[in-house]
Amino acid sequence: MSNLQNEIKRRRTFAIISHPDAGKTTLTEKFLLYGGAIQTAGAVKGKAAARHATSDWMELEKQRGISITSSVMQFEYDGYCINILDTPGHHDFSEDTYRTLMAADSVVMVIDAAKGIEPQTRKLFKVCAMRNIPIFTFINKLDREARDPFELLDELEKEFGIGTYPINWPIGCGVSFKGVFDREKRCILTFGEPHRNYQKSDAVKCDITDTEKLDELIGEYQRAELVDQIELLDGASFEFDIDKVRNGKLTPVFFGSALTNFGVEPFLESFLKMTTSPLPRMSGEDIVDPFDENFSAFVFKIQANMNKAHRDRITFMRICSGKFERDKEYLHTATNKTLRLSQPQQMMADDRHIINEAYAGDIIGVFDPGIFSIGDTVCSPKKAVKFAGIPTFAPEHFCLLEQKDTLKRKQFVKGVEQIAQEGAIQIFHEPNSGMERVIVGVVGVLQFEVLEYRLKNEYNVEVIRNNLPYQYIRWITSDTDPSKLSITSDTKWVQDFKGNNLLIFTSEWNINWALERNEGLELQDFSKN
Repeated sequence: MSNLQNEIKRRRTFAIISHPDAGKTTLTEKFLLYGGAIQTAGAVKGKAAARHATSDWMELEKQRGISITSSVMQFEYDGYCINILDTPGHHDFSEDTYRTLMAADSVVMVIDAAKGIEPQTRKLFKVCAMRNIPIFTFINKLDREARDPFELLDELEKEFGIGTYPINWPIGCGVSFKGVFDREKRCILTFGEPHRNYQKSDAVKCDITDTEKLDELIGEYQRAELVDQIELLDGASFEFDIDKVRNGKLTPVFFGSALTNFGVEPFLESFLKMTTSPLPRMSGEDIVDPFDENFSAFVFKIQANMNKAHRDRITFMRICSGKFERDKEYLHTATNKTLRLSQPQQMMADDRHIINEAYAGDIIGVFDPGIFSIGDTVCSPKKAVKFAGIPTFAPEHFCLLEQKDTLKRKQFVKGVEQIAQEGAIQIFHEPNSGMERVIVGVVGVLQFEVLEYRLKNEYNVEVIRNNLPYQYIRWITSDTDPSKLSITSDTKWVQDFKGNNLLIFTSEWNINWALERNEGLELQDFSKN
């Protein structure tokens, strides 16, 4: 087997998704801790003196205690090269998560054991299901009071229409949480000493048939309850089928506590064995094999000002095939021009280092002088491919944005345009008007707060924001002349900065009104980019 094949085979690229506060970022920290990528796990929330989570690199994330933007982290563990994509859990930043899922080969879904499936988890699962992405479930926070595990499995199956297979089973919860039963090894894992927060501890193993030792470790009552539950589980649960797992039809379920480290390392080890190396991707009708020696990649994220000292702009690419080599020329299919990808880097959130090579499955960051857009393909000139673009979803909230100081127009325009190119916001203007008055559309209202914060702190521009009553936007896909449309007074014709014509509406009634009174008008609720 060639070195290229070996390197690609050991790659694992996955995203972590959850509802806010389910413990996703804490779990990510523990993965990094086990991989030796960090020495101390950081608390997402806590005292001012505590470390912040590695993946929460943006200043506002550290202040708010939530993930606002996706982070990329690479580390080595047990012979695997792992690329983790940590995504925002909050609904208001879901479009960033959607794009990030396009770069993942599998997904770890973190669920709070007390709350079960929450709205954002439901929404993100649907995106995974659309792509048949393998899903691995980590039911977290067993160190707190939790719902009945059978009830949680039932909810997963009913809500998502997916089979579940518990790899382990919890023994109690909260103050009575004693460990887990490993279904494959048929023994329990419990801890012989406190294991809070930062330290790894050795598990104490005990076979489920060793009644005397089990009574000593977890007590007679919990031992009897565990035996009954395992008997029920073995008789009633789905059969394990790795093909169903890899096609997104069966989710392996793990129970544990990311905060106390319990169950994290066994989960990571099992997950790495069950998930796959990089998967093939479609380029039109053609399949792009990850083991093809010709390099190909697509842009799924752009982030300006990660380094305050340099005010740079980094484009994140998911490598889909072959090997990337520094200083080689590659084809940018959007412009049909060859280029050298400048300052190629690999990431640990905002920490980065220059690399000379990378392989299919890896995420690399390159310096972007302003030529890349989300969804762009970069590939070897020897074998041109073009991956499907990443859709731009319709914003649901709108505002009119103006700079307070008219002398800072240049900084205002630059800031708004750069943040829009990242995909965090969408910007529009009324035809024949300039950039003094920009209409901003976002998926969630917290994005407005992030926008104002970033304009002030990264571009030194204070703005005036006036919220607008519009709730719906549609791209005009027919050849209709927008200036001659019959529309209501509370519908507005706008253009995006690619020159596409759109209509924004205050209600669905207005959408239907416009369609009924304008013959041939065709509208679409997302752009094909």
